[in-house]
Amino acid sequence: MRIAIHPEEPSEALSEALTTARLTPVGVADVLALSEGEHDEGWDLVIVELGDSPTTRLAFARRVKEADLARILVVAAATDHAELVDAPCDDFVLTPVSPVELAVRALRLIEPSNAETEESLHFKDLTLDLATYQARVGSTPIDLTYMEYELLRFFVTNQGRVWSREQLLSRVWGYDYFGGARTVDVHVRRLRSKLGEERASWITTVRSVGYRFG
Repeated sequence: MRIAIHPEEPSEALSEALTTARLTPVGVADVLALSEGEHDEGWDLVIVELGDSPTTRLAFARRVKEADLARILVVAAATDHAELVDAPCDDFVLTPVSPVELAVRALRLIEPSNAETEESLHFKDLTLDLATYQARVGSTPIDLTYMEYELLRFFVTNQGRVWSREQLLSRVWGYDYFGGARTVDVHVRRLRSKLGEERASWITTVRSVGYRFG
């Protein structure tokens, strides 16, 4: 995939999400660098992080759009939501960025015909619909809060590995979240309850470390 990103050095949180999503974009400083670095087949996607300069970076996105250099995925803070109403982009992701959502939205823009098959995650009889944020076991919907859904989605996409509570707080709640380990414990307890007794064992407590899924 031929993906560029602006600014050249995205935030630490976005860099982490890109790594987890297995996306390796090329940093570009401006539209000229984007144009000069274009592959023979062109760019598949340009990711634009608005960060602390939303006006300047939206201007960059507008120039890319006007030059028809690539499709554009904007990464924006929730506080910049109003800026996105007429934003020159094909899609956007709000921070804190979920690596799964980032990968799905990027894939939708790069390979729209294949993206539909990537809009759900499965584990045994559990299905997570990434487009509607709905979860179900078999045909029965599960009533999850947003963060319960995000935590379950993280577990499903990172099965088998043990995650500490601090890692889960960082990866799921985001770098700016100051909650403690009890936050993770409470959400895990609720998830186990909502998954039901039969499926509660999917989330294993690893003593003195954290949790493992699957």
